[in-house]
Amino acid sequence: MRISVFGLGYVGAVTAGCLARRGHAIVGVDVRPHKVELFNAGQTPVLEPGLDELLKTARSNGLLRATSNAHEAVMGSDVSVVCVGTPSTVTGALDLSSVRRVLKEIRGALRSRTKSHALVIRSAMLPGSTARLVSELLVELEAAGTLSICYYPEFLREGAAVADFEDPSLMIVGTRQGGKPPPVLSESVLGDKPIVVSWQTAELVKYACSAFHATKVAFANEVGRMAKGMQLDGCTVMELLCRDTRLNLSPVYLKPGNPFGGPYLPRDVRALAHQGRLQGLNLPLIESLPPSNERHLQSLLSLIADSGCPEVVILGLALNAETDDLRESPMVEVAQALLGRGYRVRIYDPQLNPGKAIGNNGRSISVRMPHLASLLHADLAKAVGEQGLVVAAQRCASLPDLAKAITPRHRVLDVYGWPELKTLPAPYEGFCW
Repeated sequence: MRISVFGLGYVGAVTAGCLARRGHAIVGVDVRPHKVELFNAGQTPVLEPGLDELLKTARSNGLLRATSNAHEAVMGSDVSVVCVGTPSTVTGALDLSSVRRVLKEIRGALRSRTKSHALVIRSAMLPGSTARLVSELLVELEAAGTLSICYYPEFLREGAAVADFEDPSLMIVGTRQGGKPPPVLSESVLGDKPIVVSWQTAELVKYACSAFHATKVAFANEVGRMAKGMQLDGCTVMELLCRDTRLNLSPVYLKPGNPFGGPYLPRDVRALAHQGRLQGLNLPLIESLPPSNERHLQSLLSLIADSGCPEVVILGLALNAETDDLRESPMVEVAQALLGRGYRVRIYDPQLNPGKAIGNNGRSISVRMPHLASLLHADLAKAVGEQGLVVAAQRCASLPDLAKAITPRHRVLDVYGWPELKTLPAPYEGFCW
């Protein structure tokens, strides 16, 4: 099948690579020429385990190319998948301008053809967005039977997105009335027997999952701080809570440590809270998530200040150890706060290369940490230095290598939950344990 994928960020690049592996002919579409060039060279525009090989193979097999010409892409495909970003506005609402632009381009192309086309929207949008955009832009094509429209939310974790695409924990597809998706969207596109619901239900499931994930992180962190104040081990408390798999569900995210961050959870929580305010609803838990997360971040900064160390080494600046994504990474906030208070900061994160960061991530670096290159050290020993507080936010270095670099003149603050750090020759303290 011929598929056009709009937006070559994390979701779009992974979607394109995985669909190409299933034998579909993919044309990626992006307004950024550099991403188009990388795709046409079989290279990934984002750092994601396994994706680079997928794109190289797809390109060598003639199943992958990219263009900035939306009309050409739509005319040469049977299905269009929209994966463009929906960032937060200053009010916490979602900016749907990129989705709206792409849908206008698709509409313009489809008006000049009579063959039916399927549209799959993966961009995160609040309930009612698909129906509203269709009403504004696509209702004539849908009514004429030229266009079938599905909302297909993604549940991809950065650092495990390829594996999550191939073996998803949840598959939801939304259609206008919850009826079957069109036959052209076969199992090889939508996966094995997805749950079919209405557009709005599928949209809300995405945000409900994001809010629940953020809730779990904030809850575990609050319990961790309470346990710390009572001289108890917060990790043990949460580990025991997670033993109850009948009532307490999955242990994923229920781990005290890093504040939640990244390009998705904060955005989704803000958007859901904004939607509640617009509807006059009282949503105290959802409203409390950002301040709870901010309080946890301030608690970490207080613990760093209490160490009395003027030098701080951050191990892992990105959201997790498998990506280079700095968008709303809590460790970026920590680094900025420490620099503003006069600390000498060094950073070790082997995945980071400021010169190669592009798209929204590149812009985030240039705006939030333009001085990143001067703080970043490729050599672990140079990053750690001869003394200072080592803030372990990610497992981005091996324990043997850390043992060679860390001395009794250092202190270790474990934010990740890495108990083996206690074996290092330096005083150890856990953030919530």
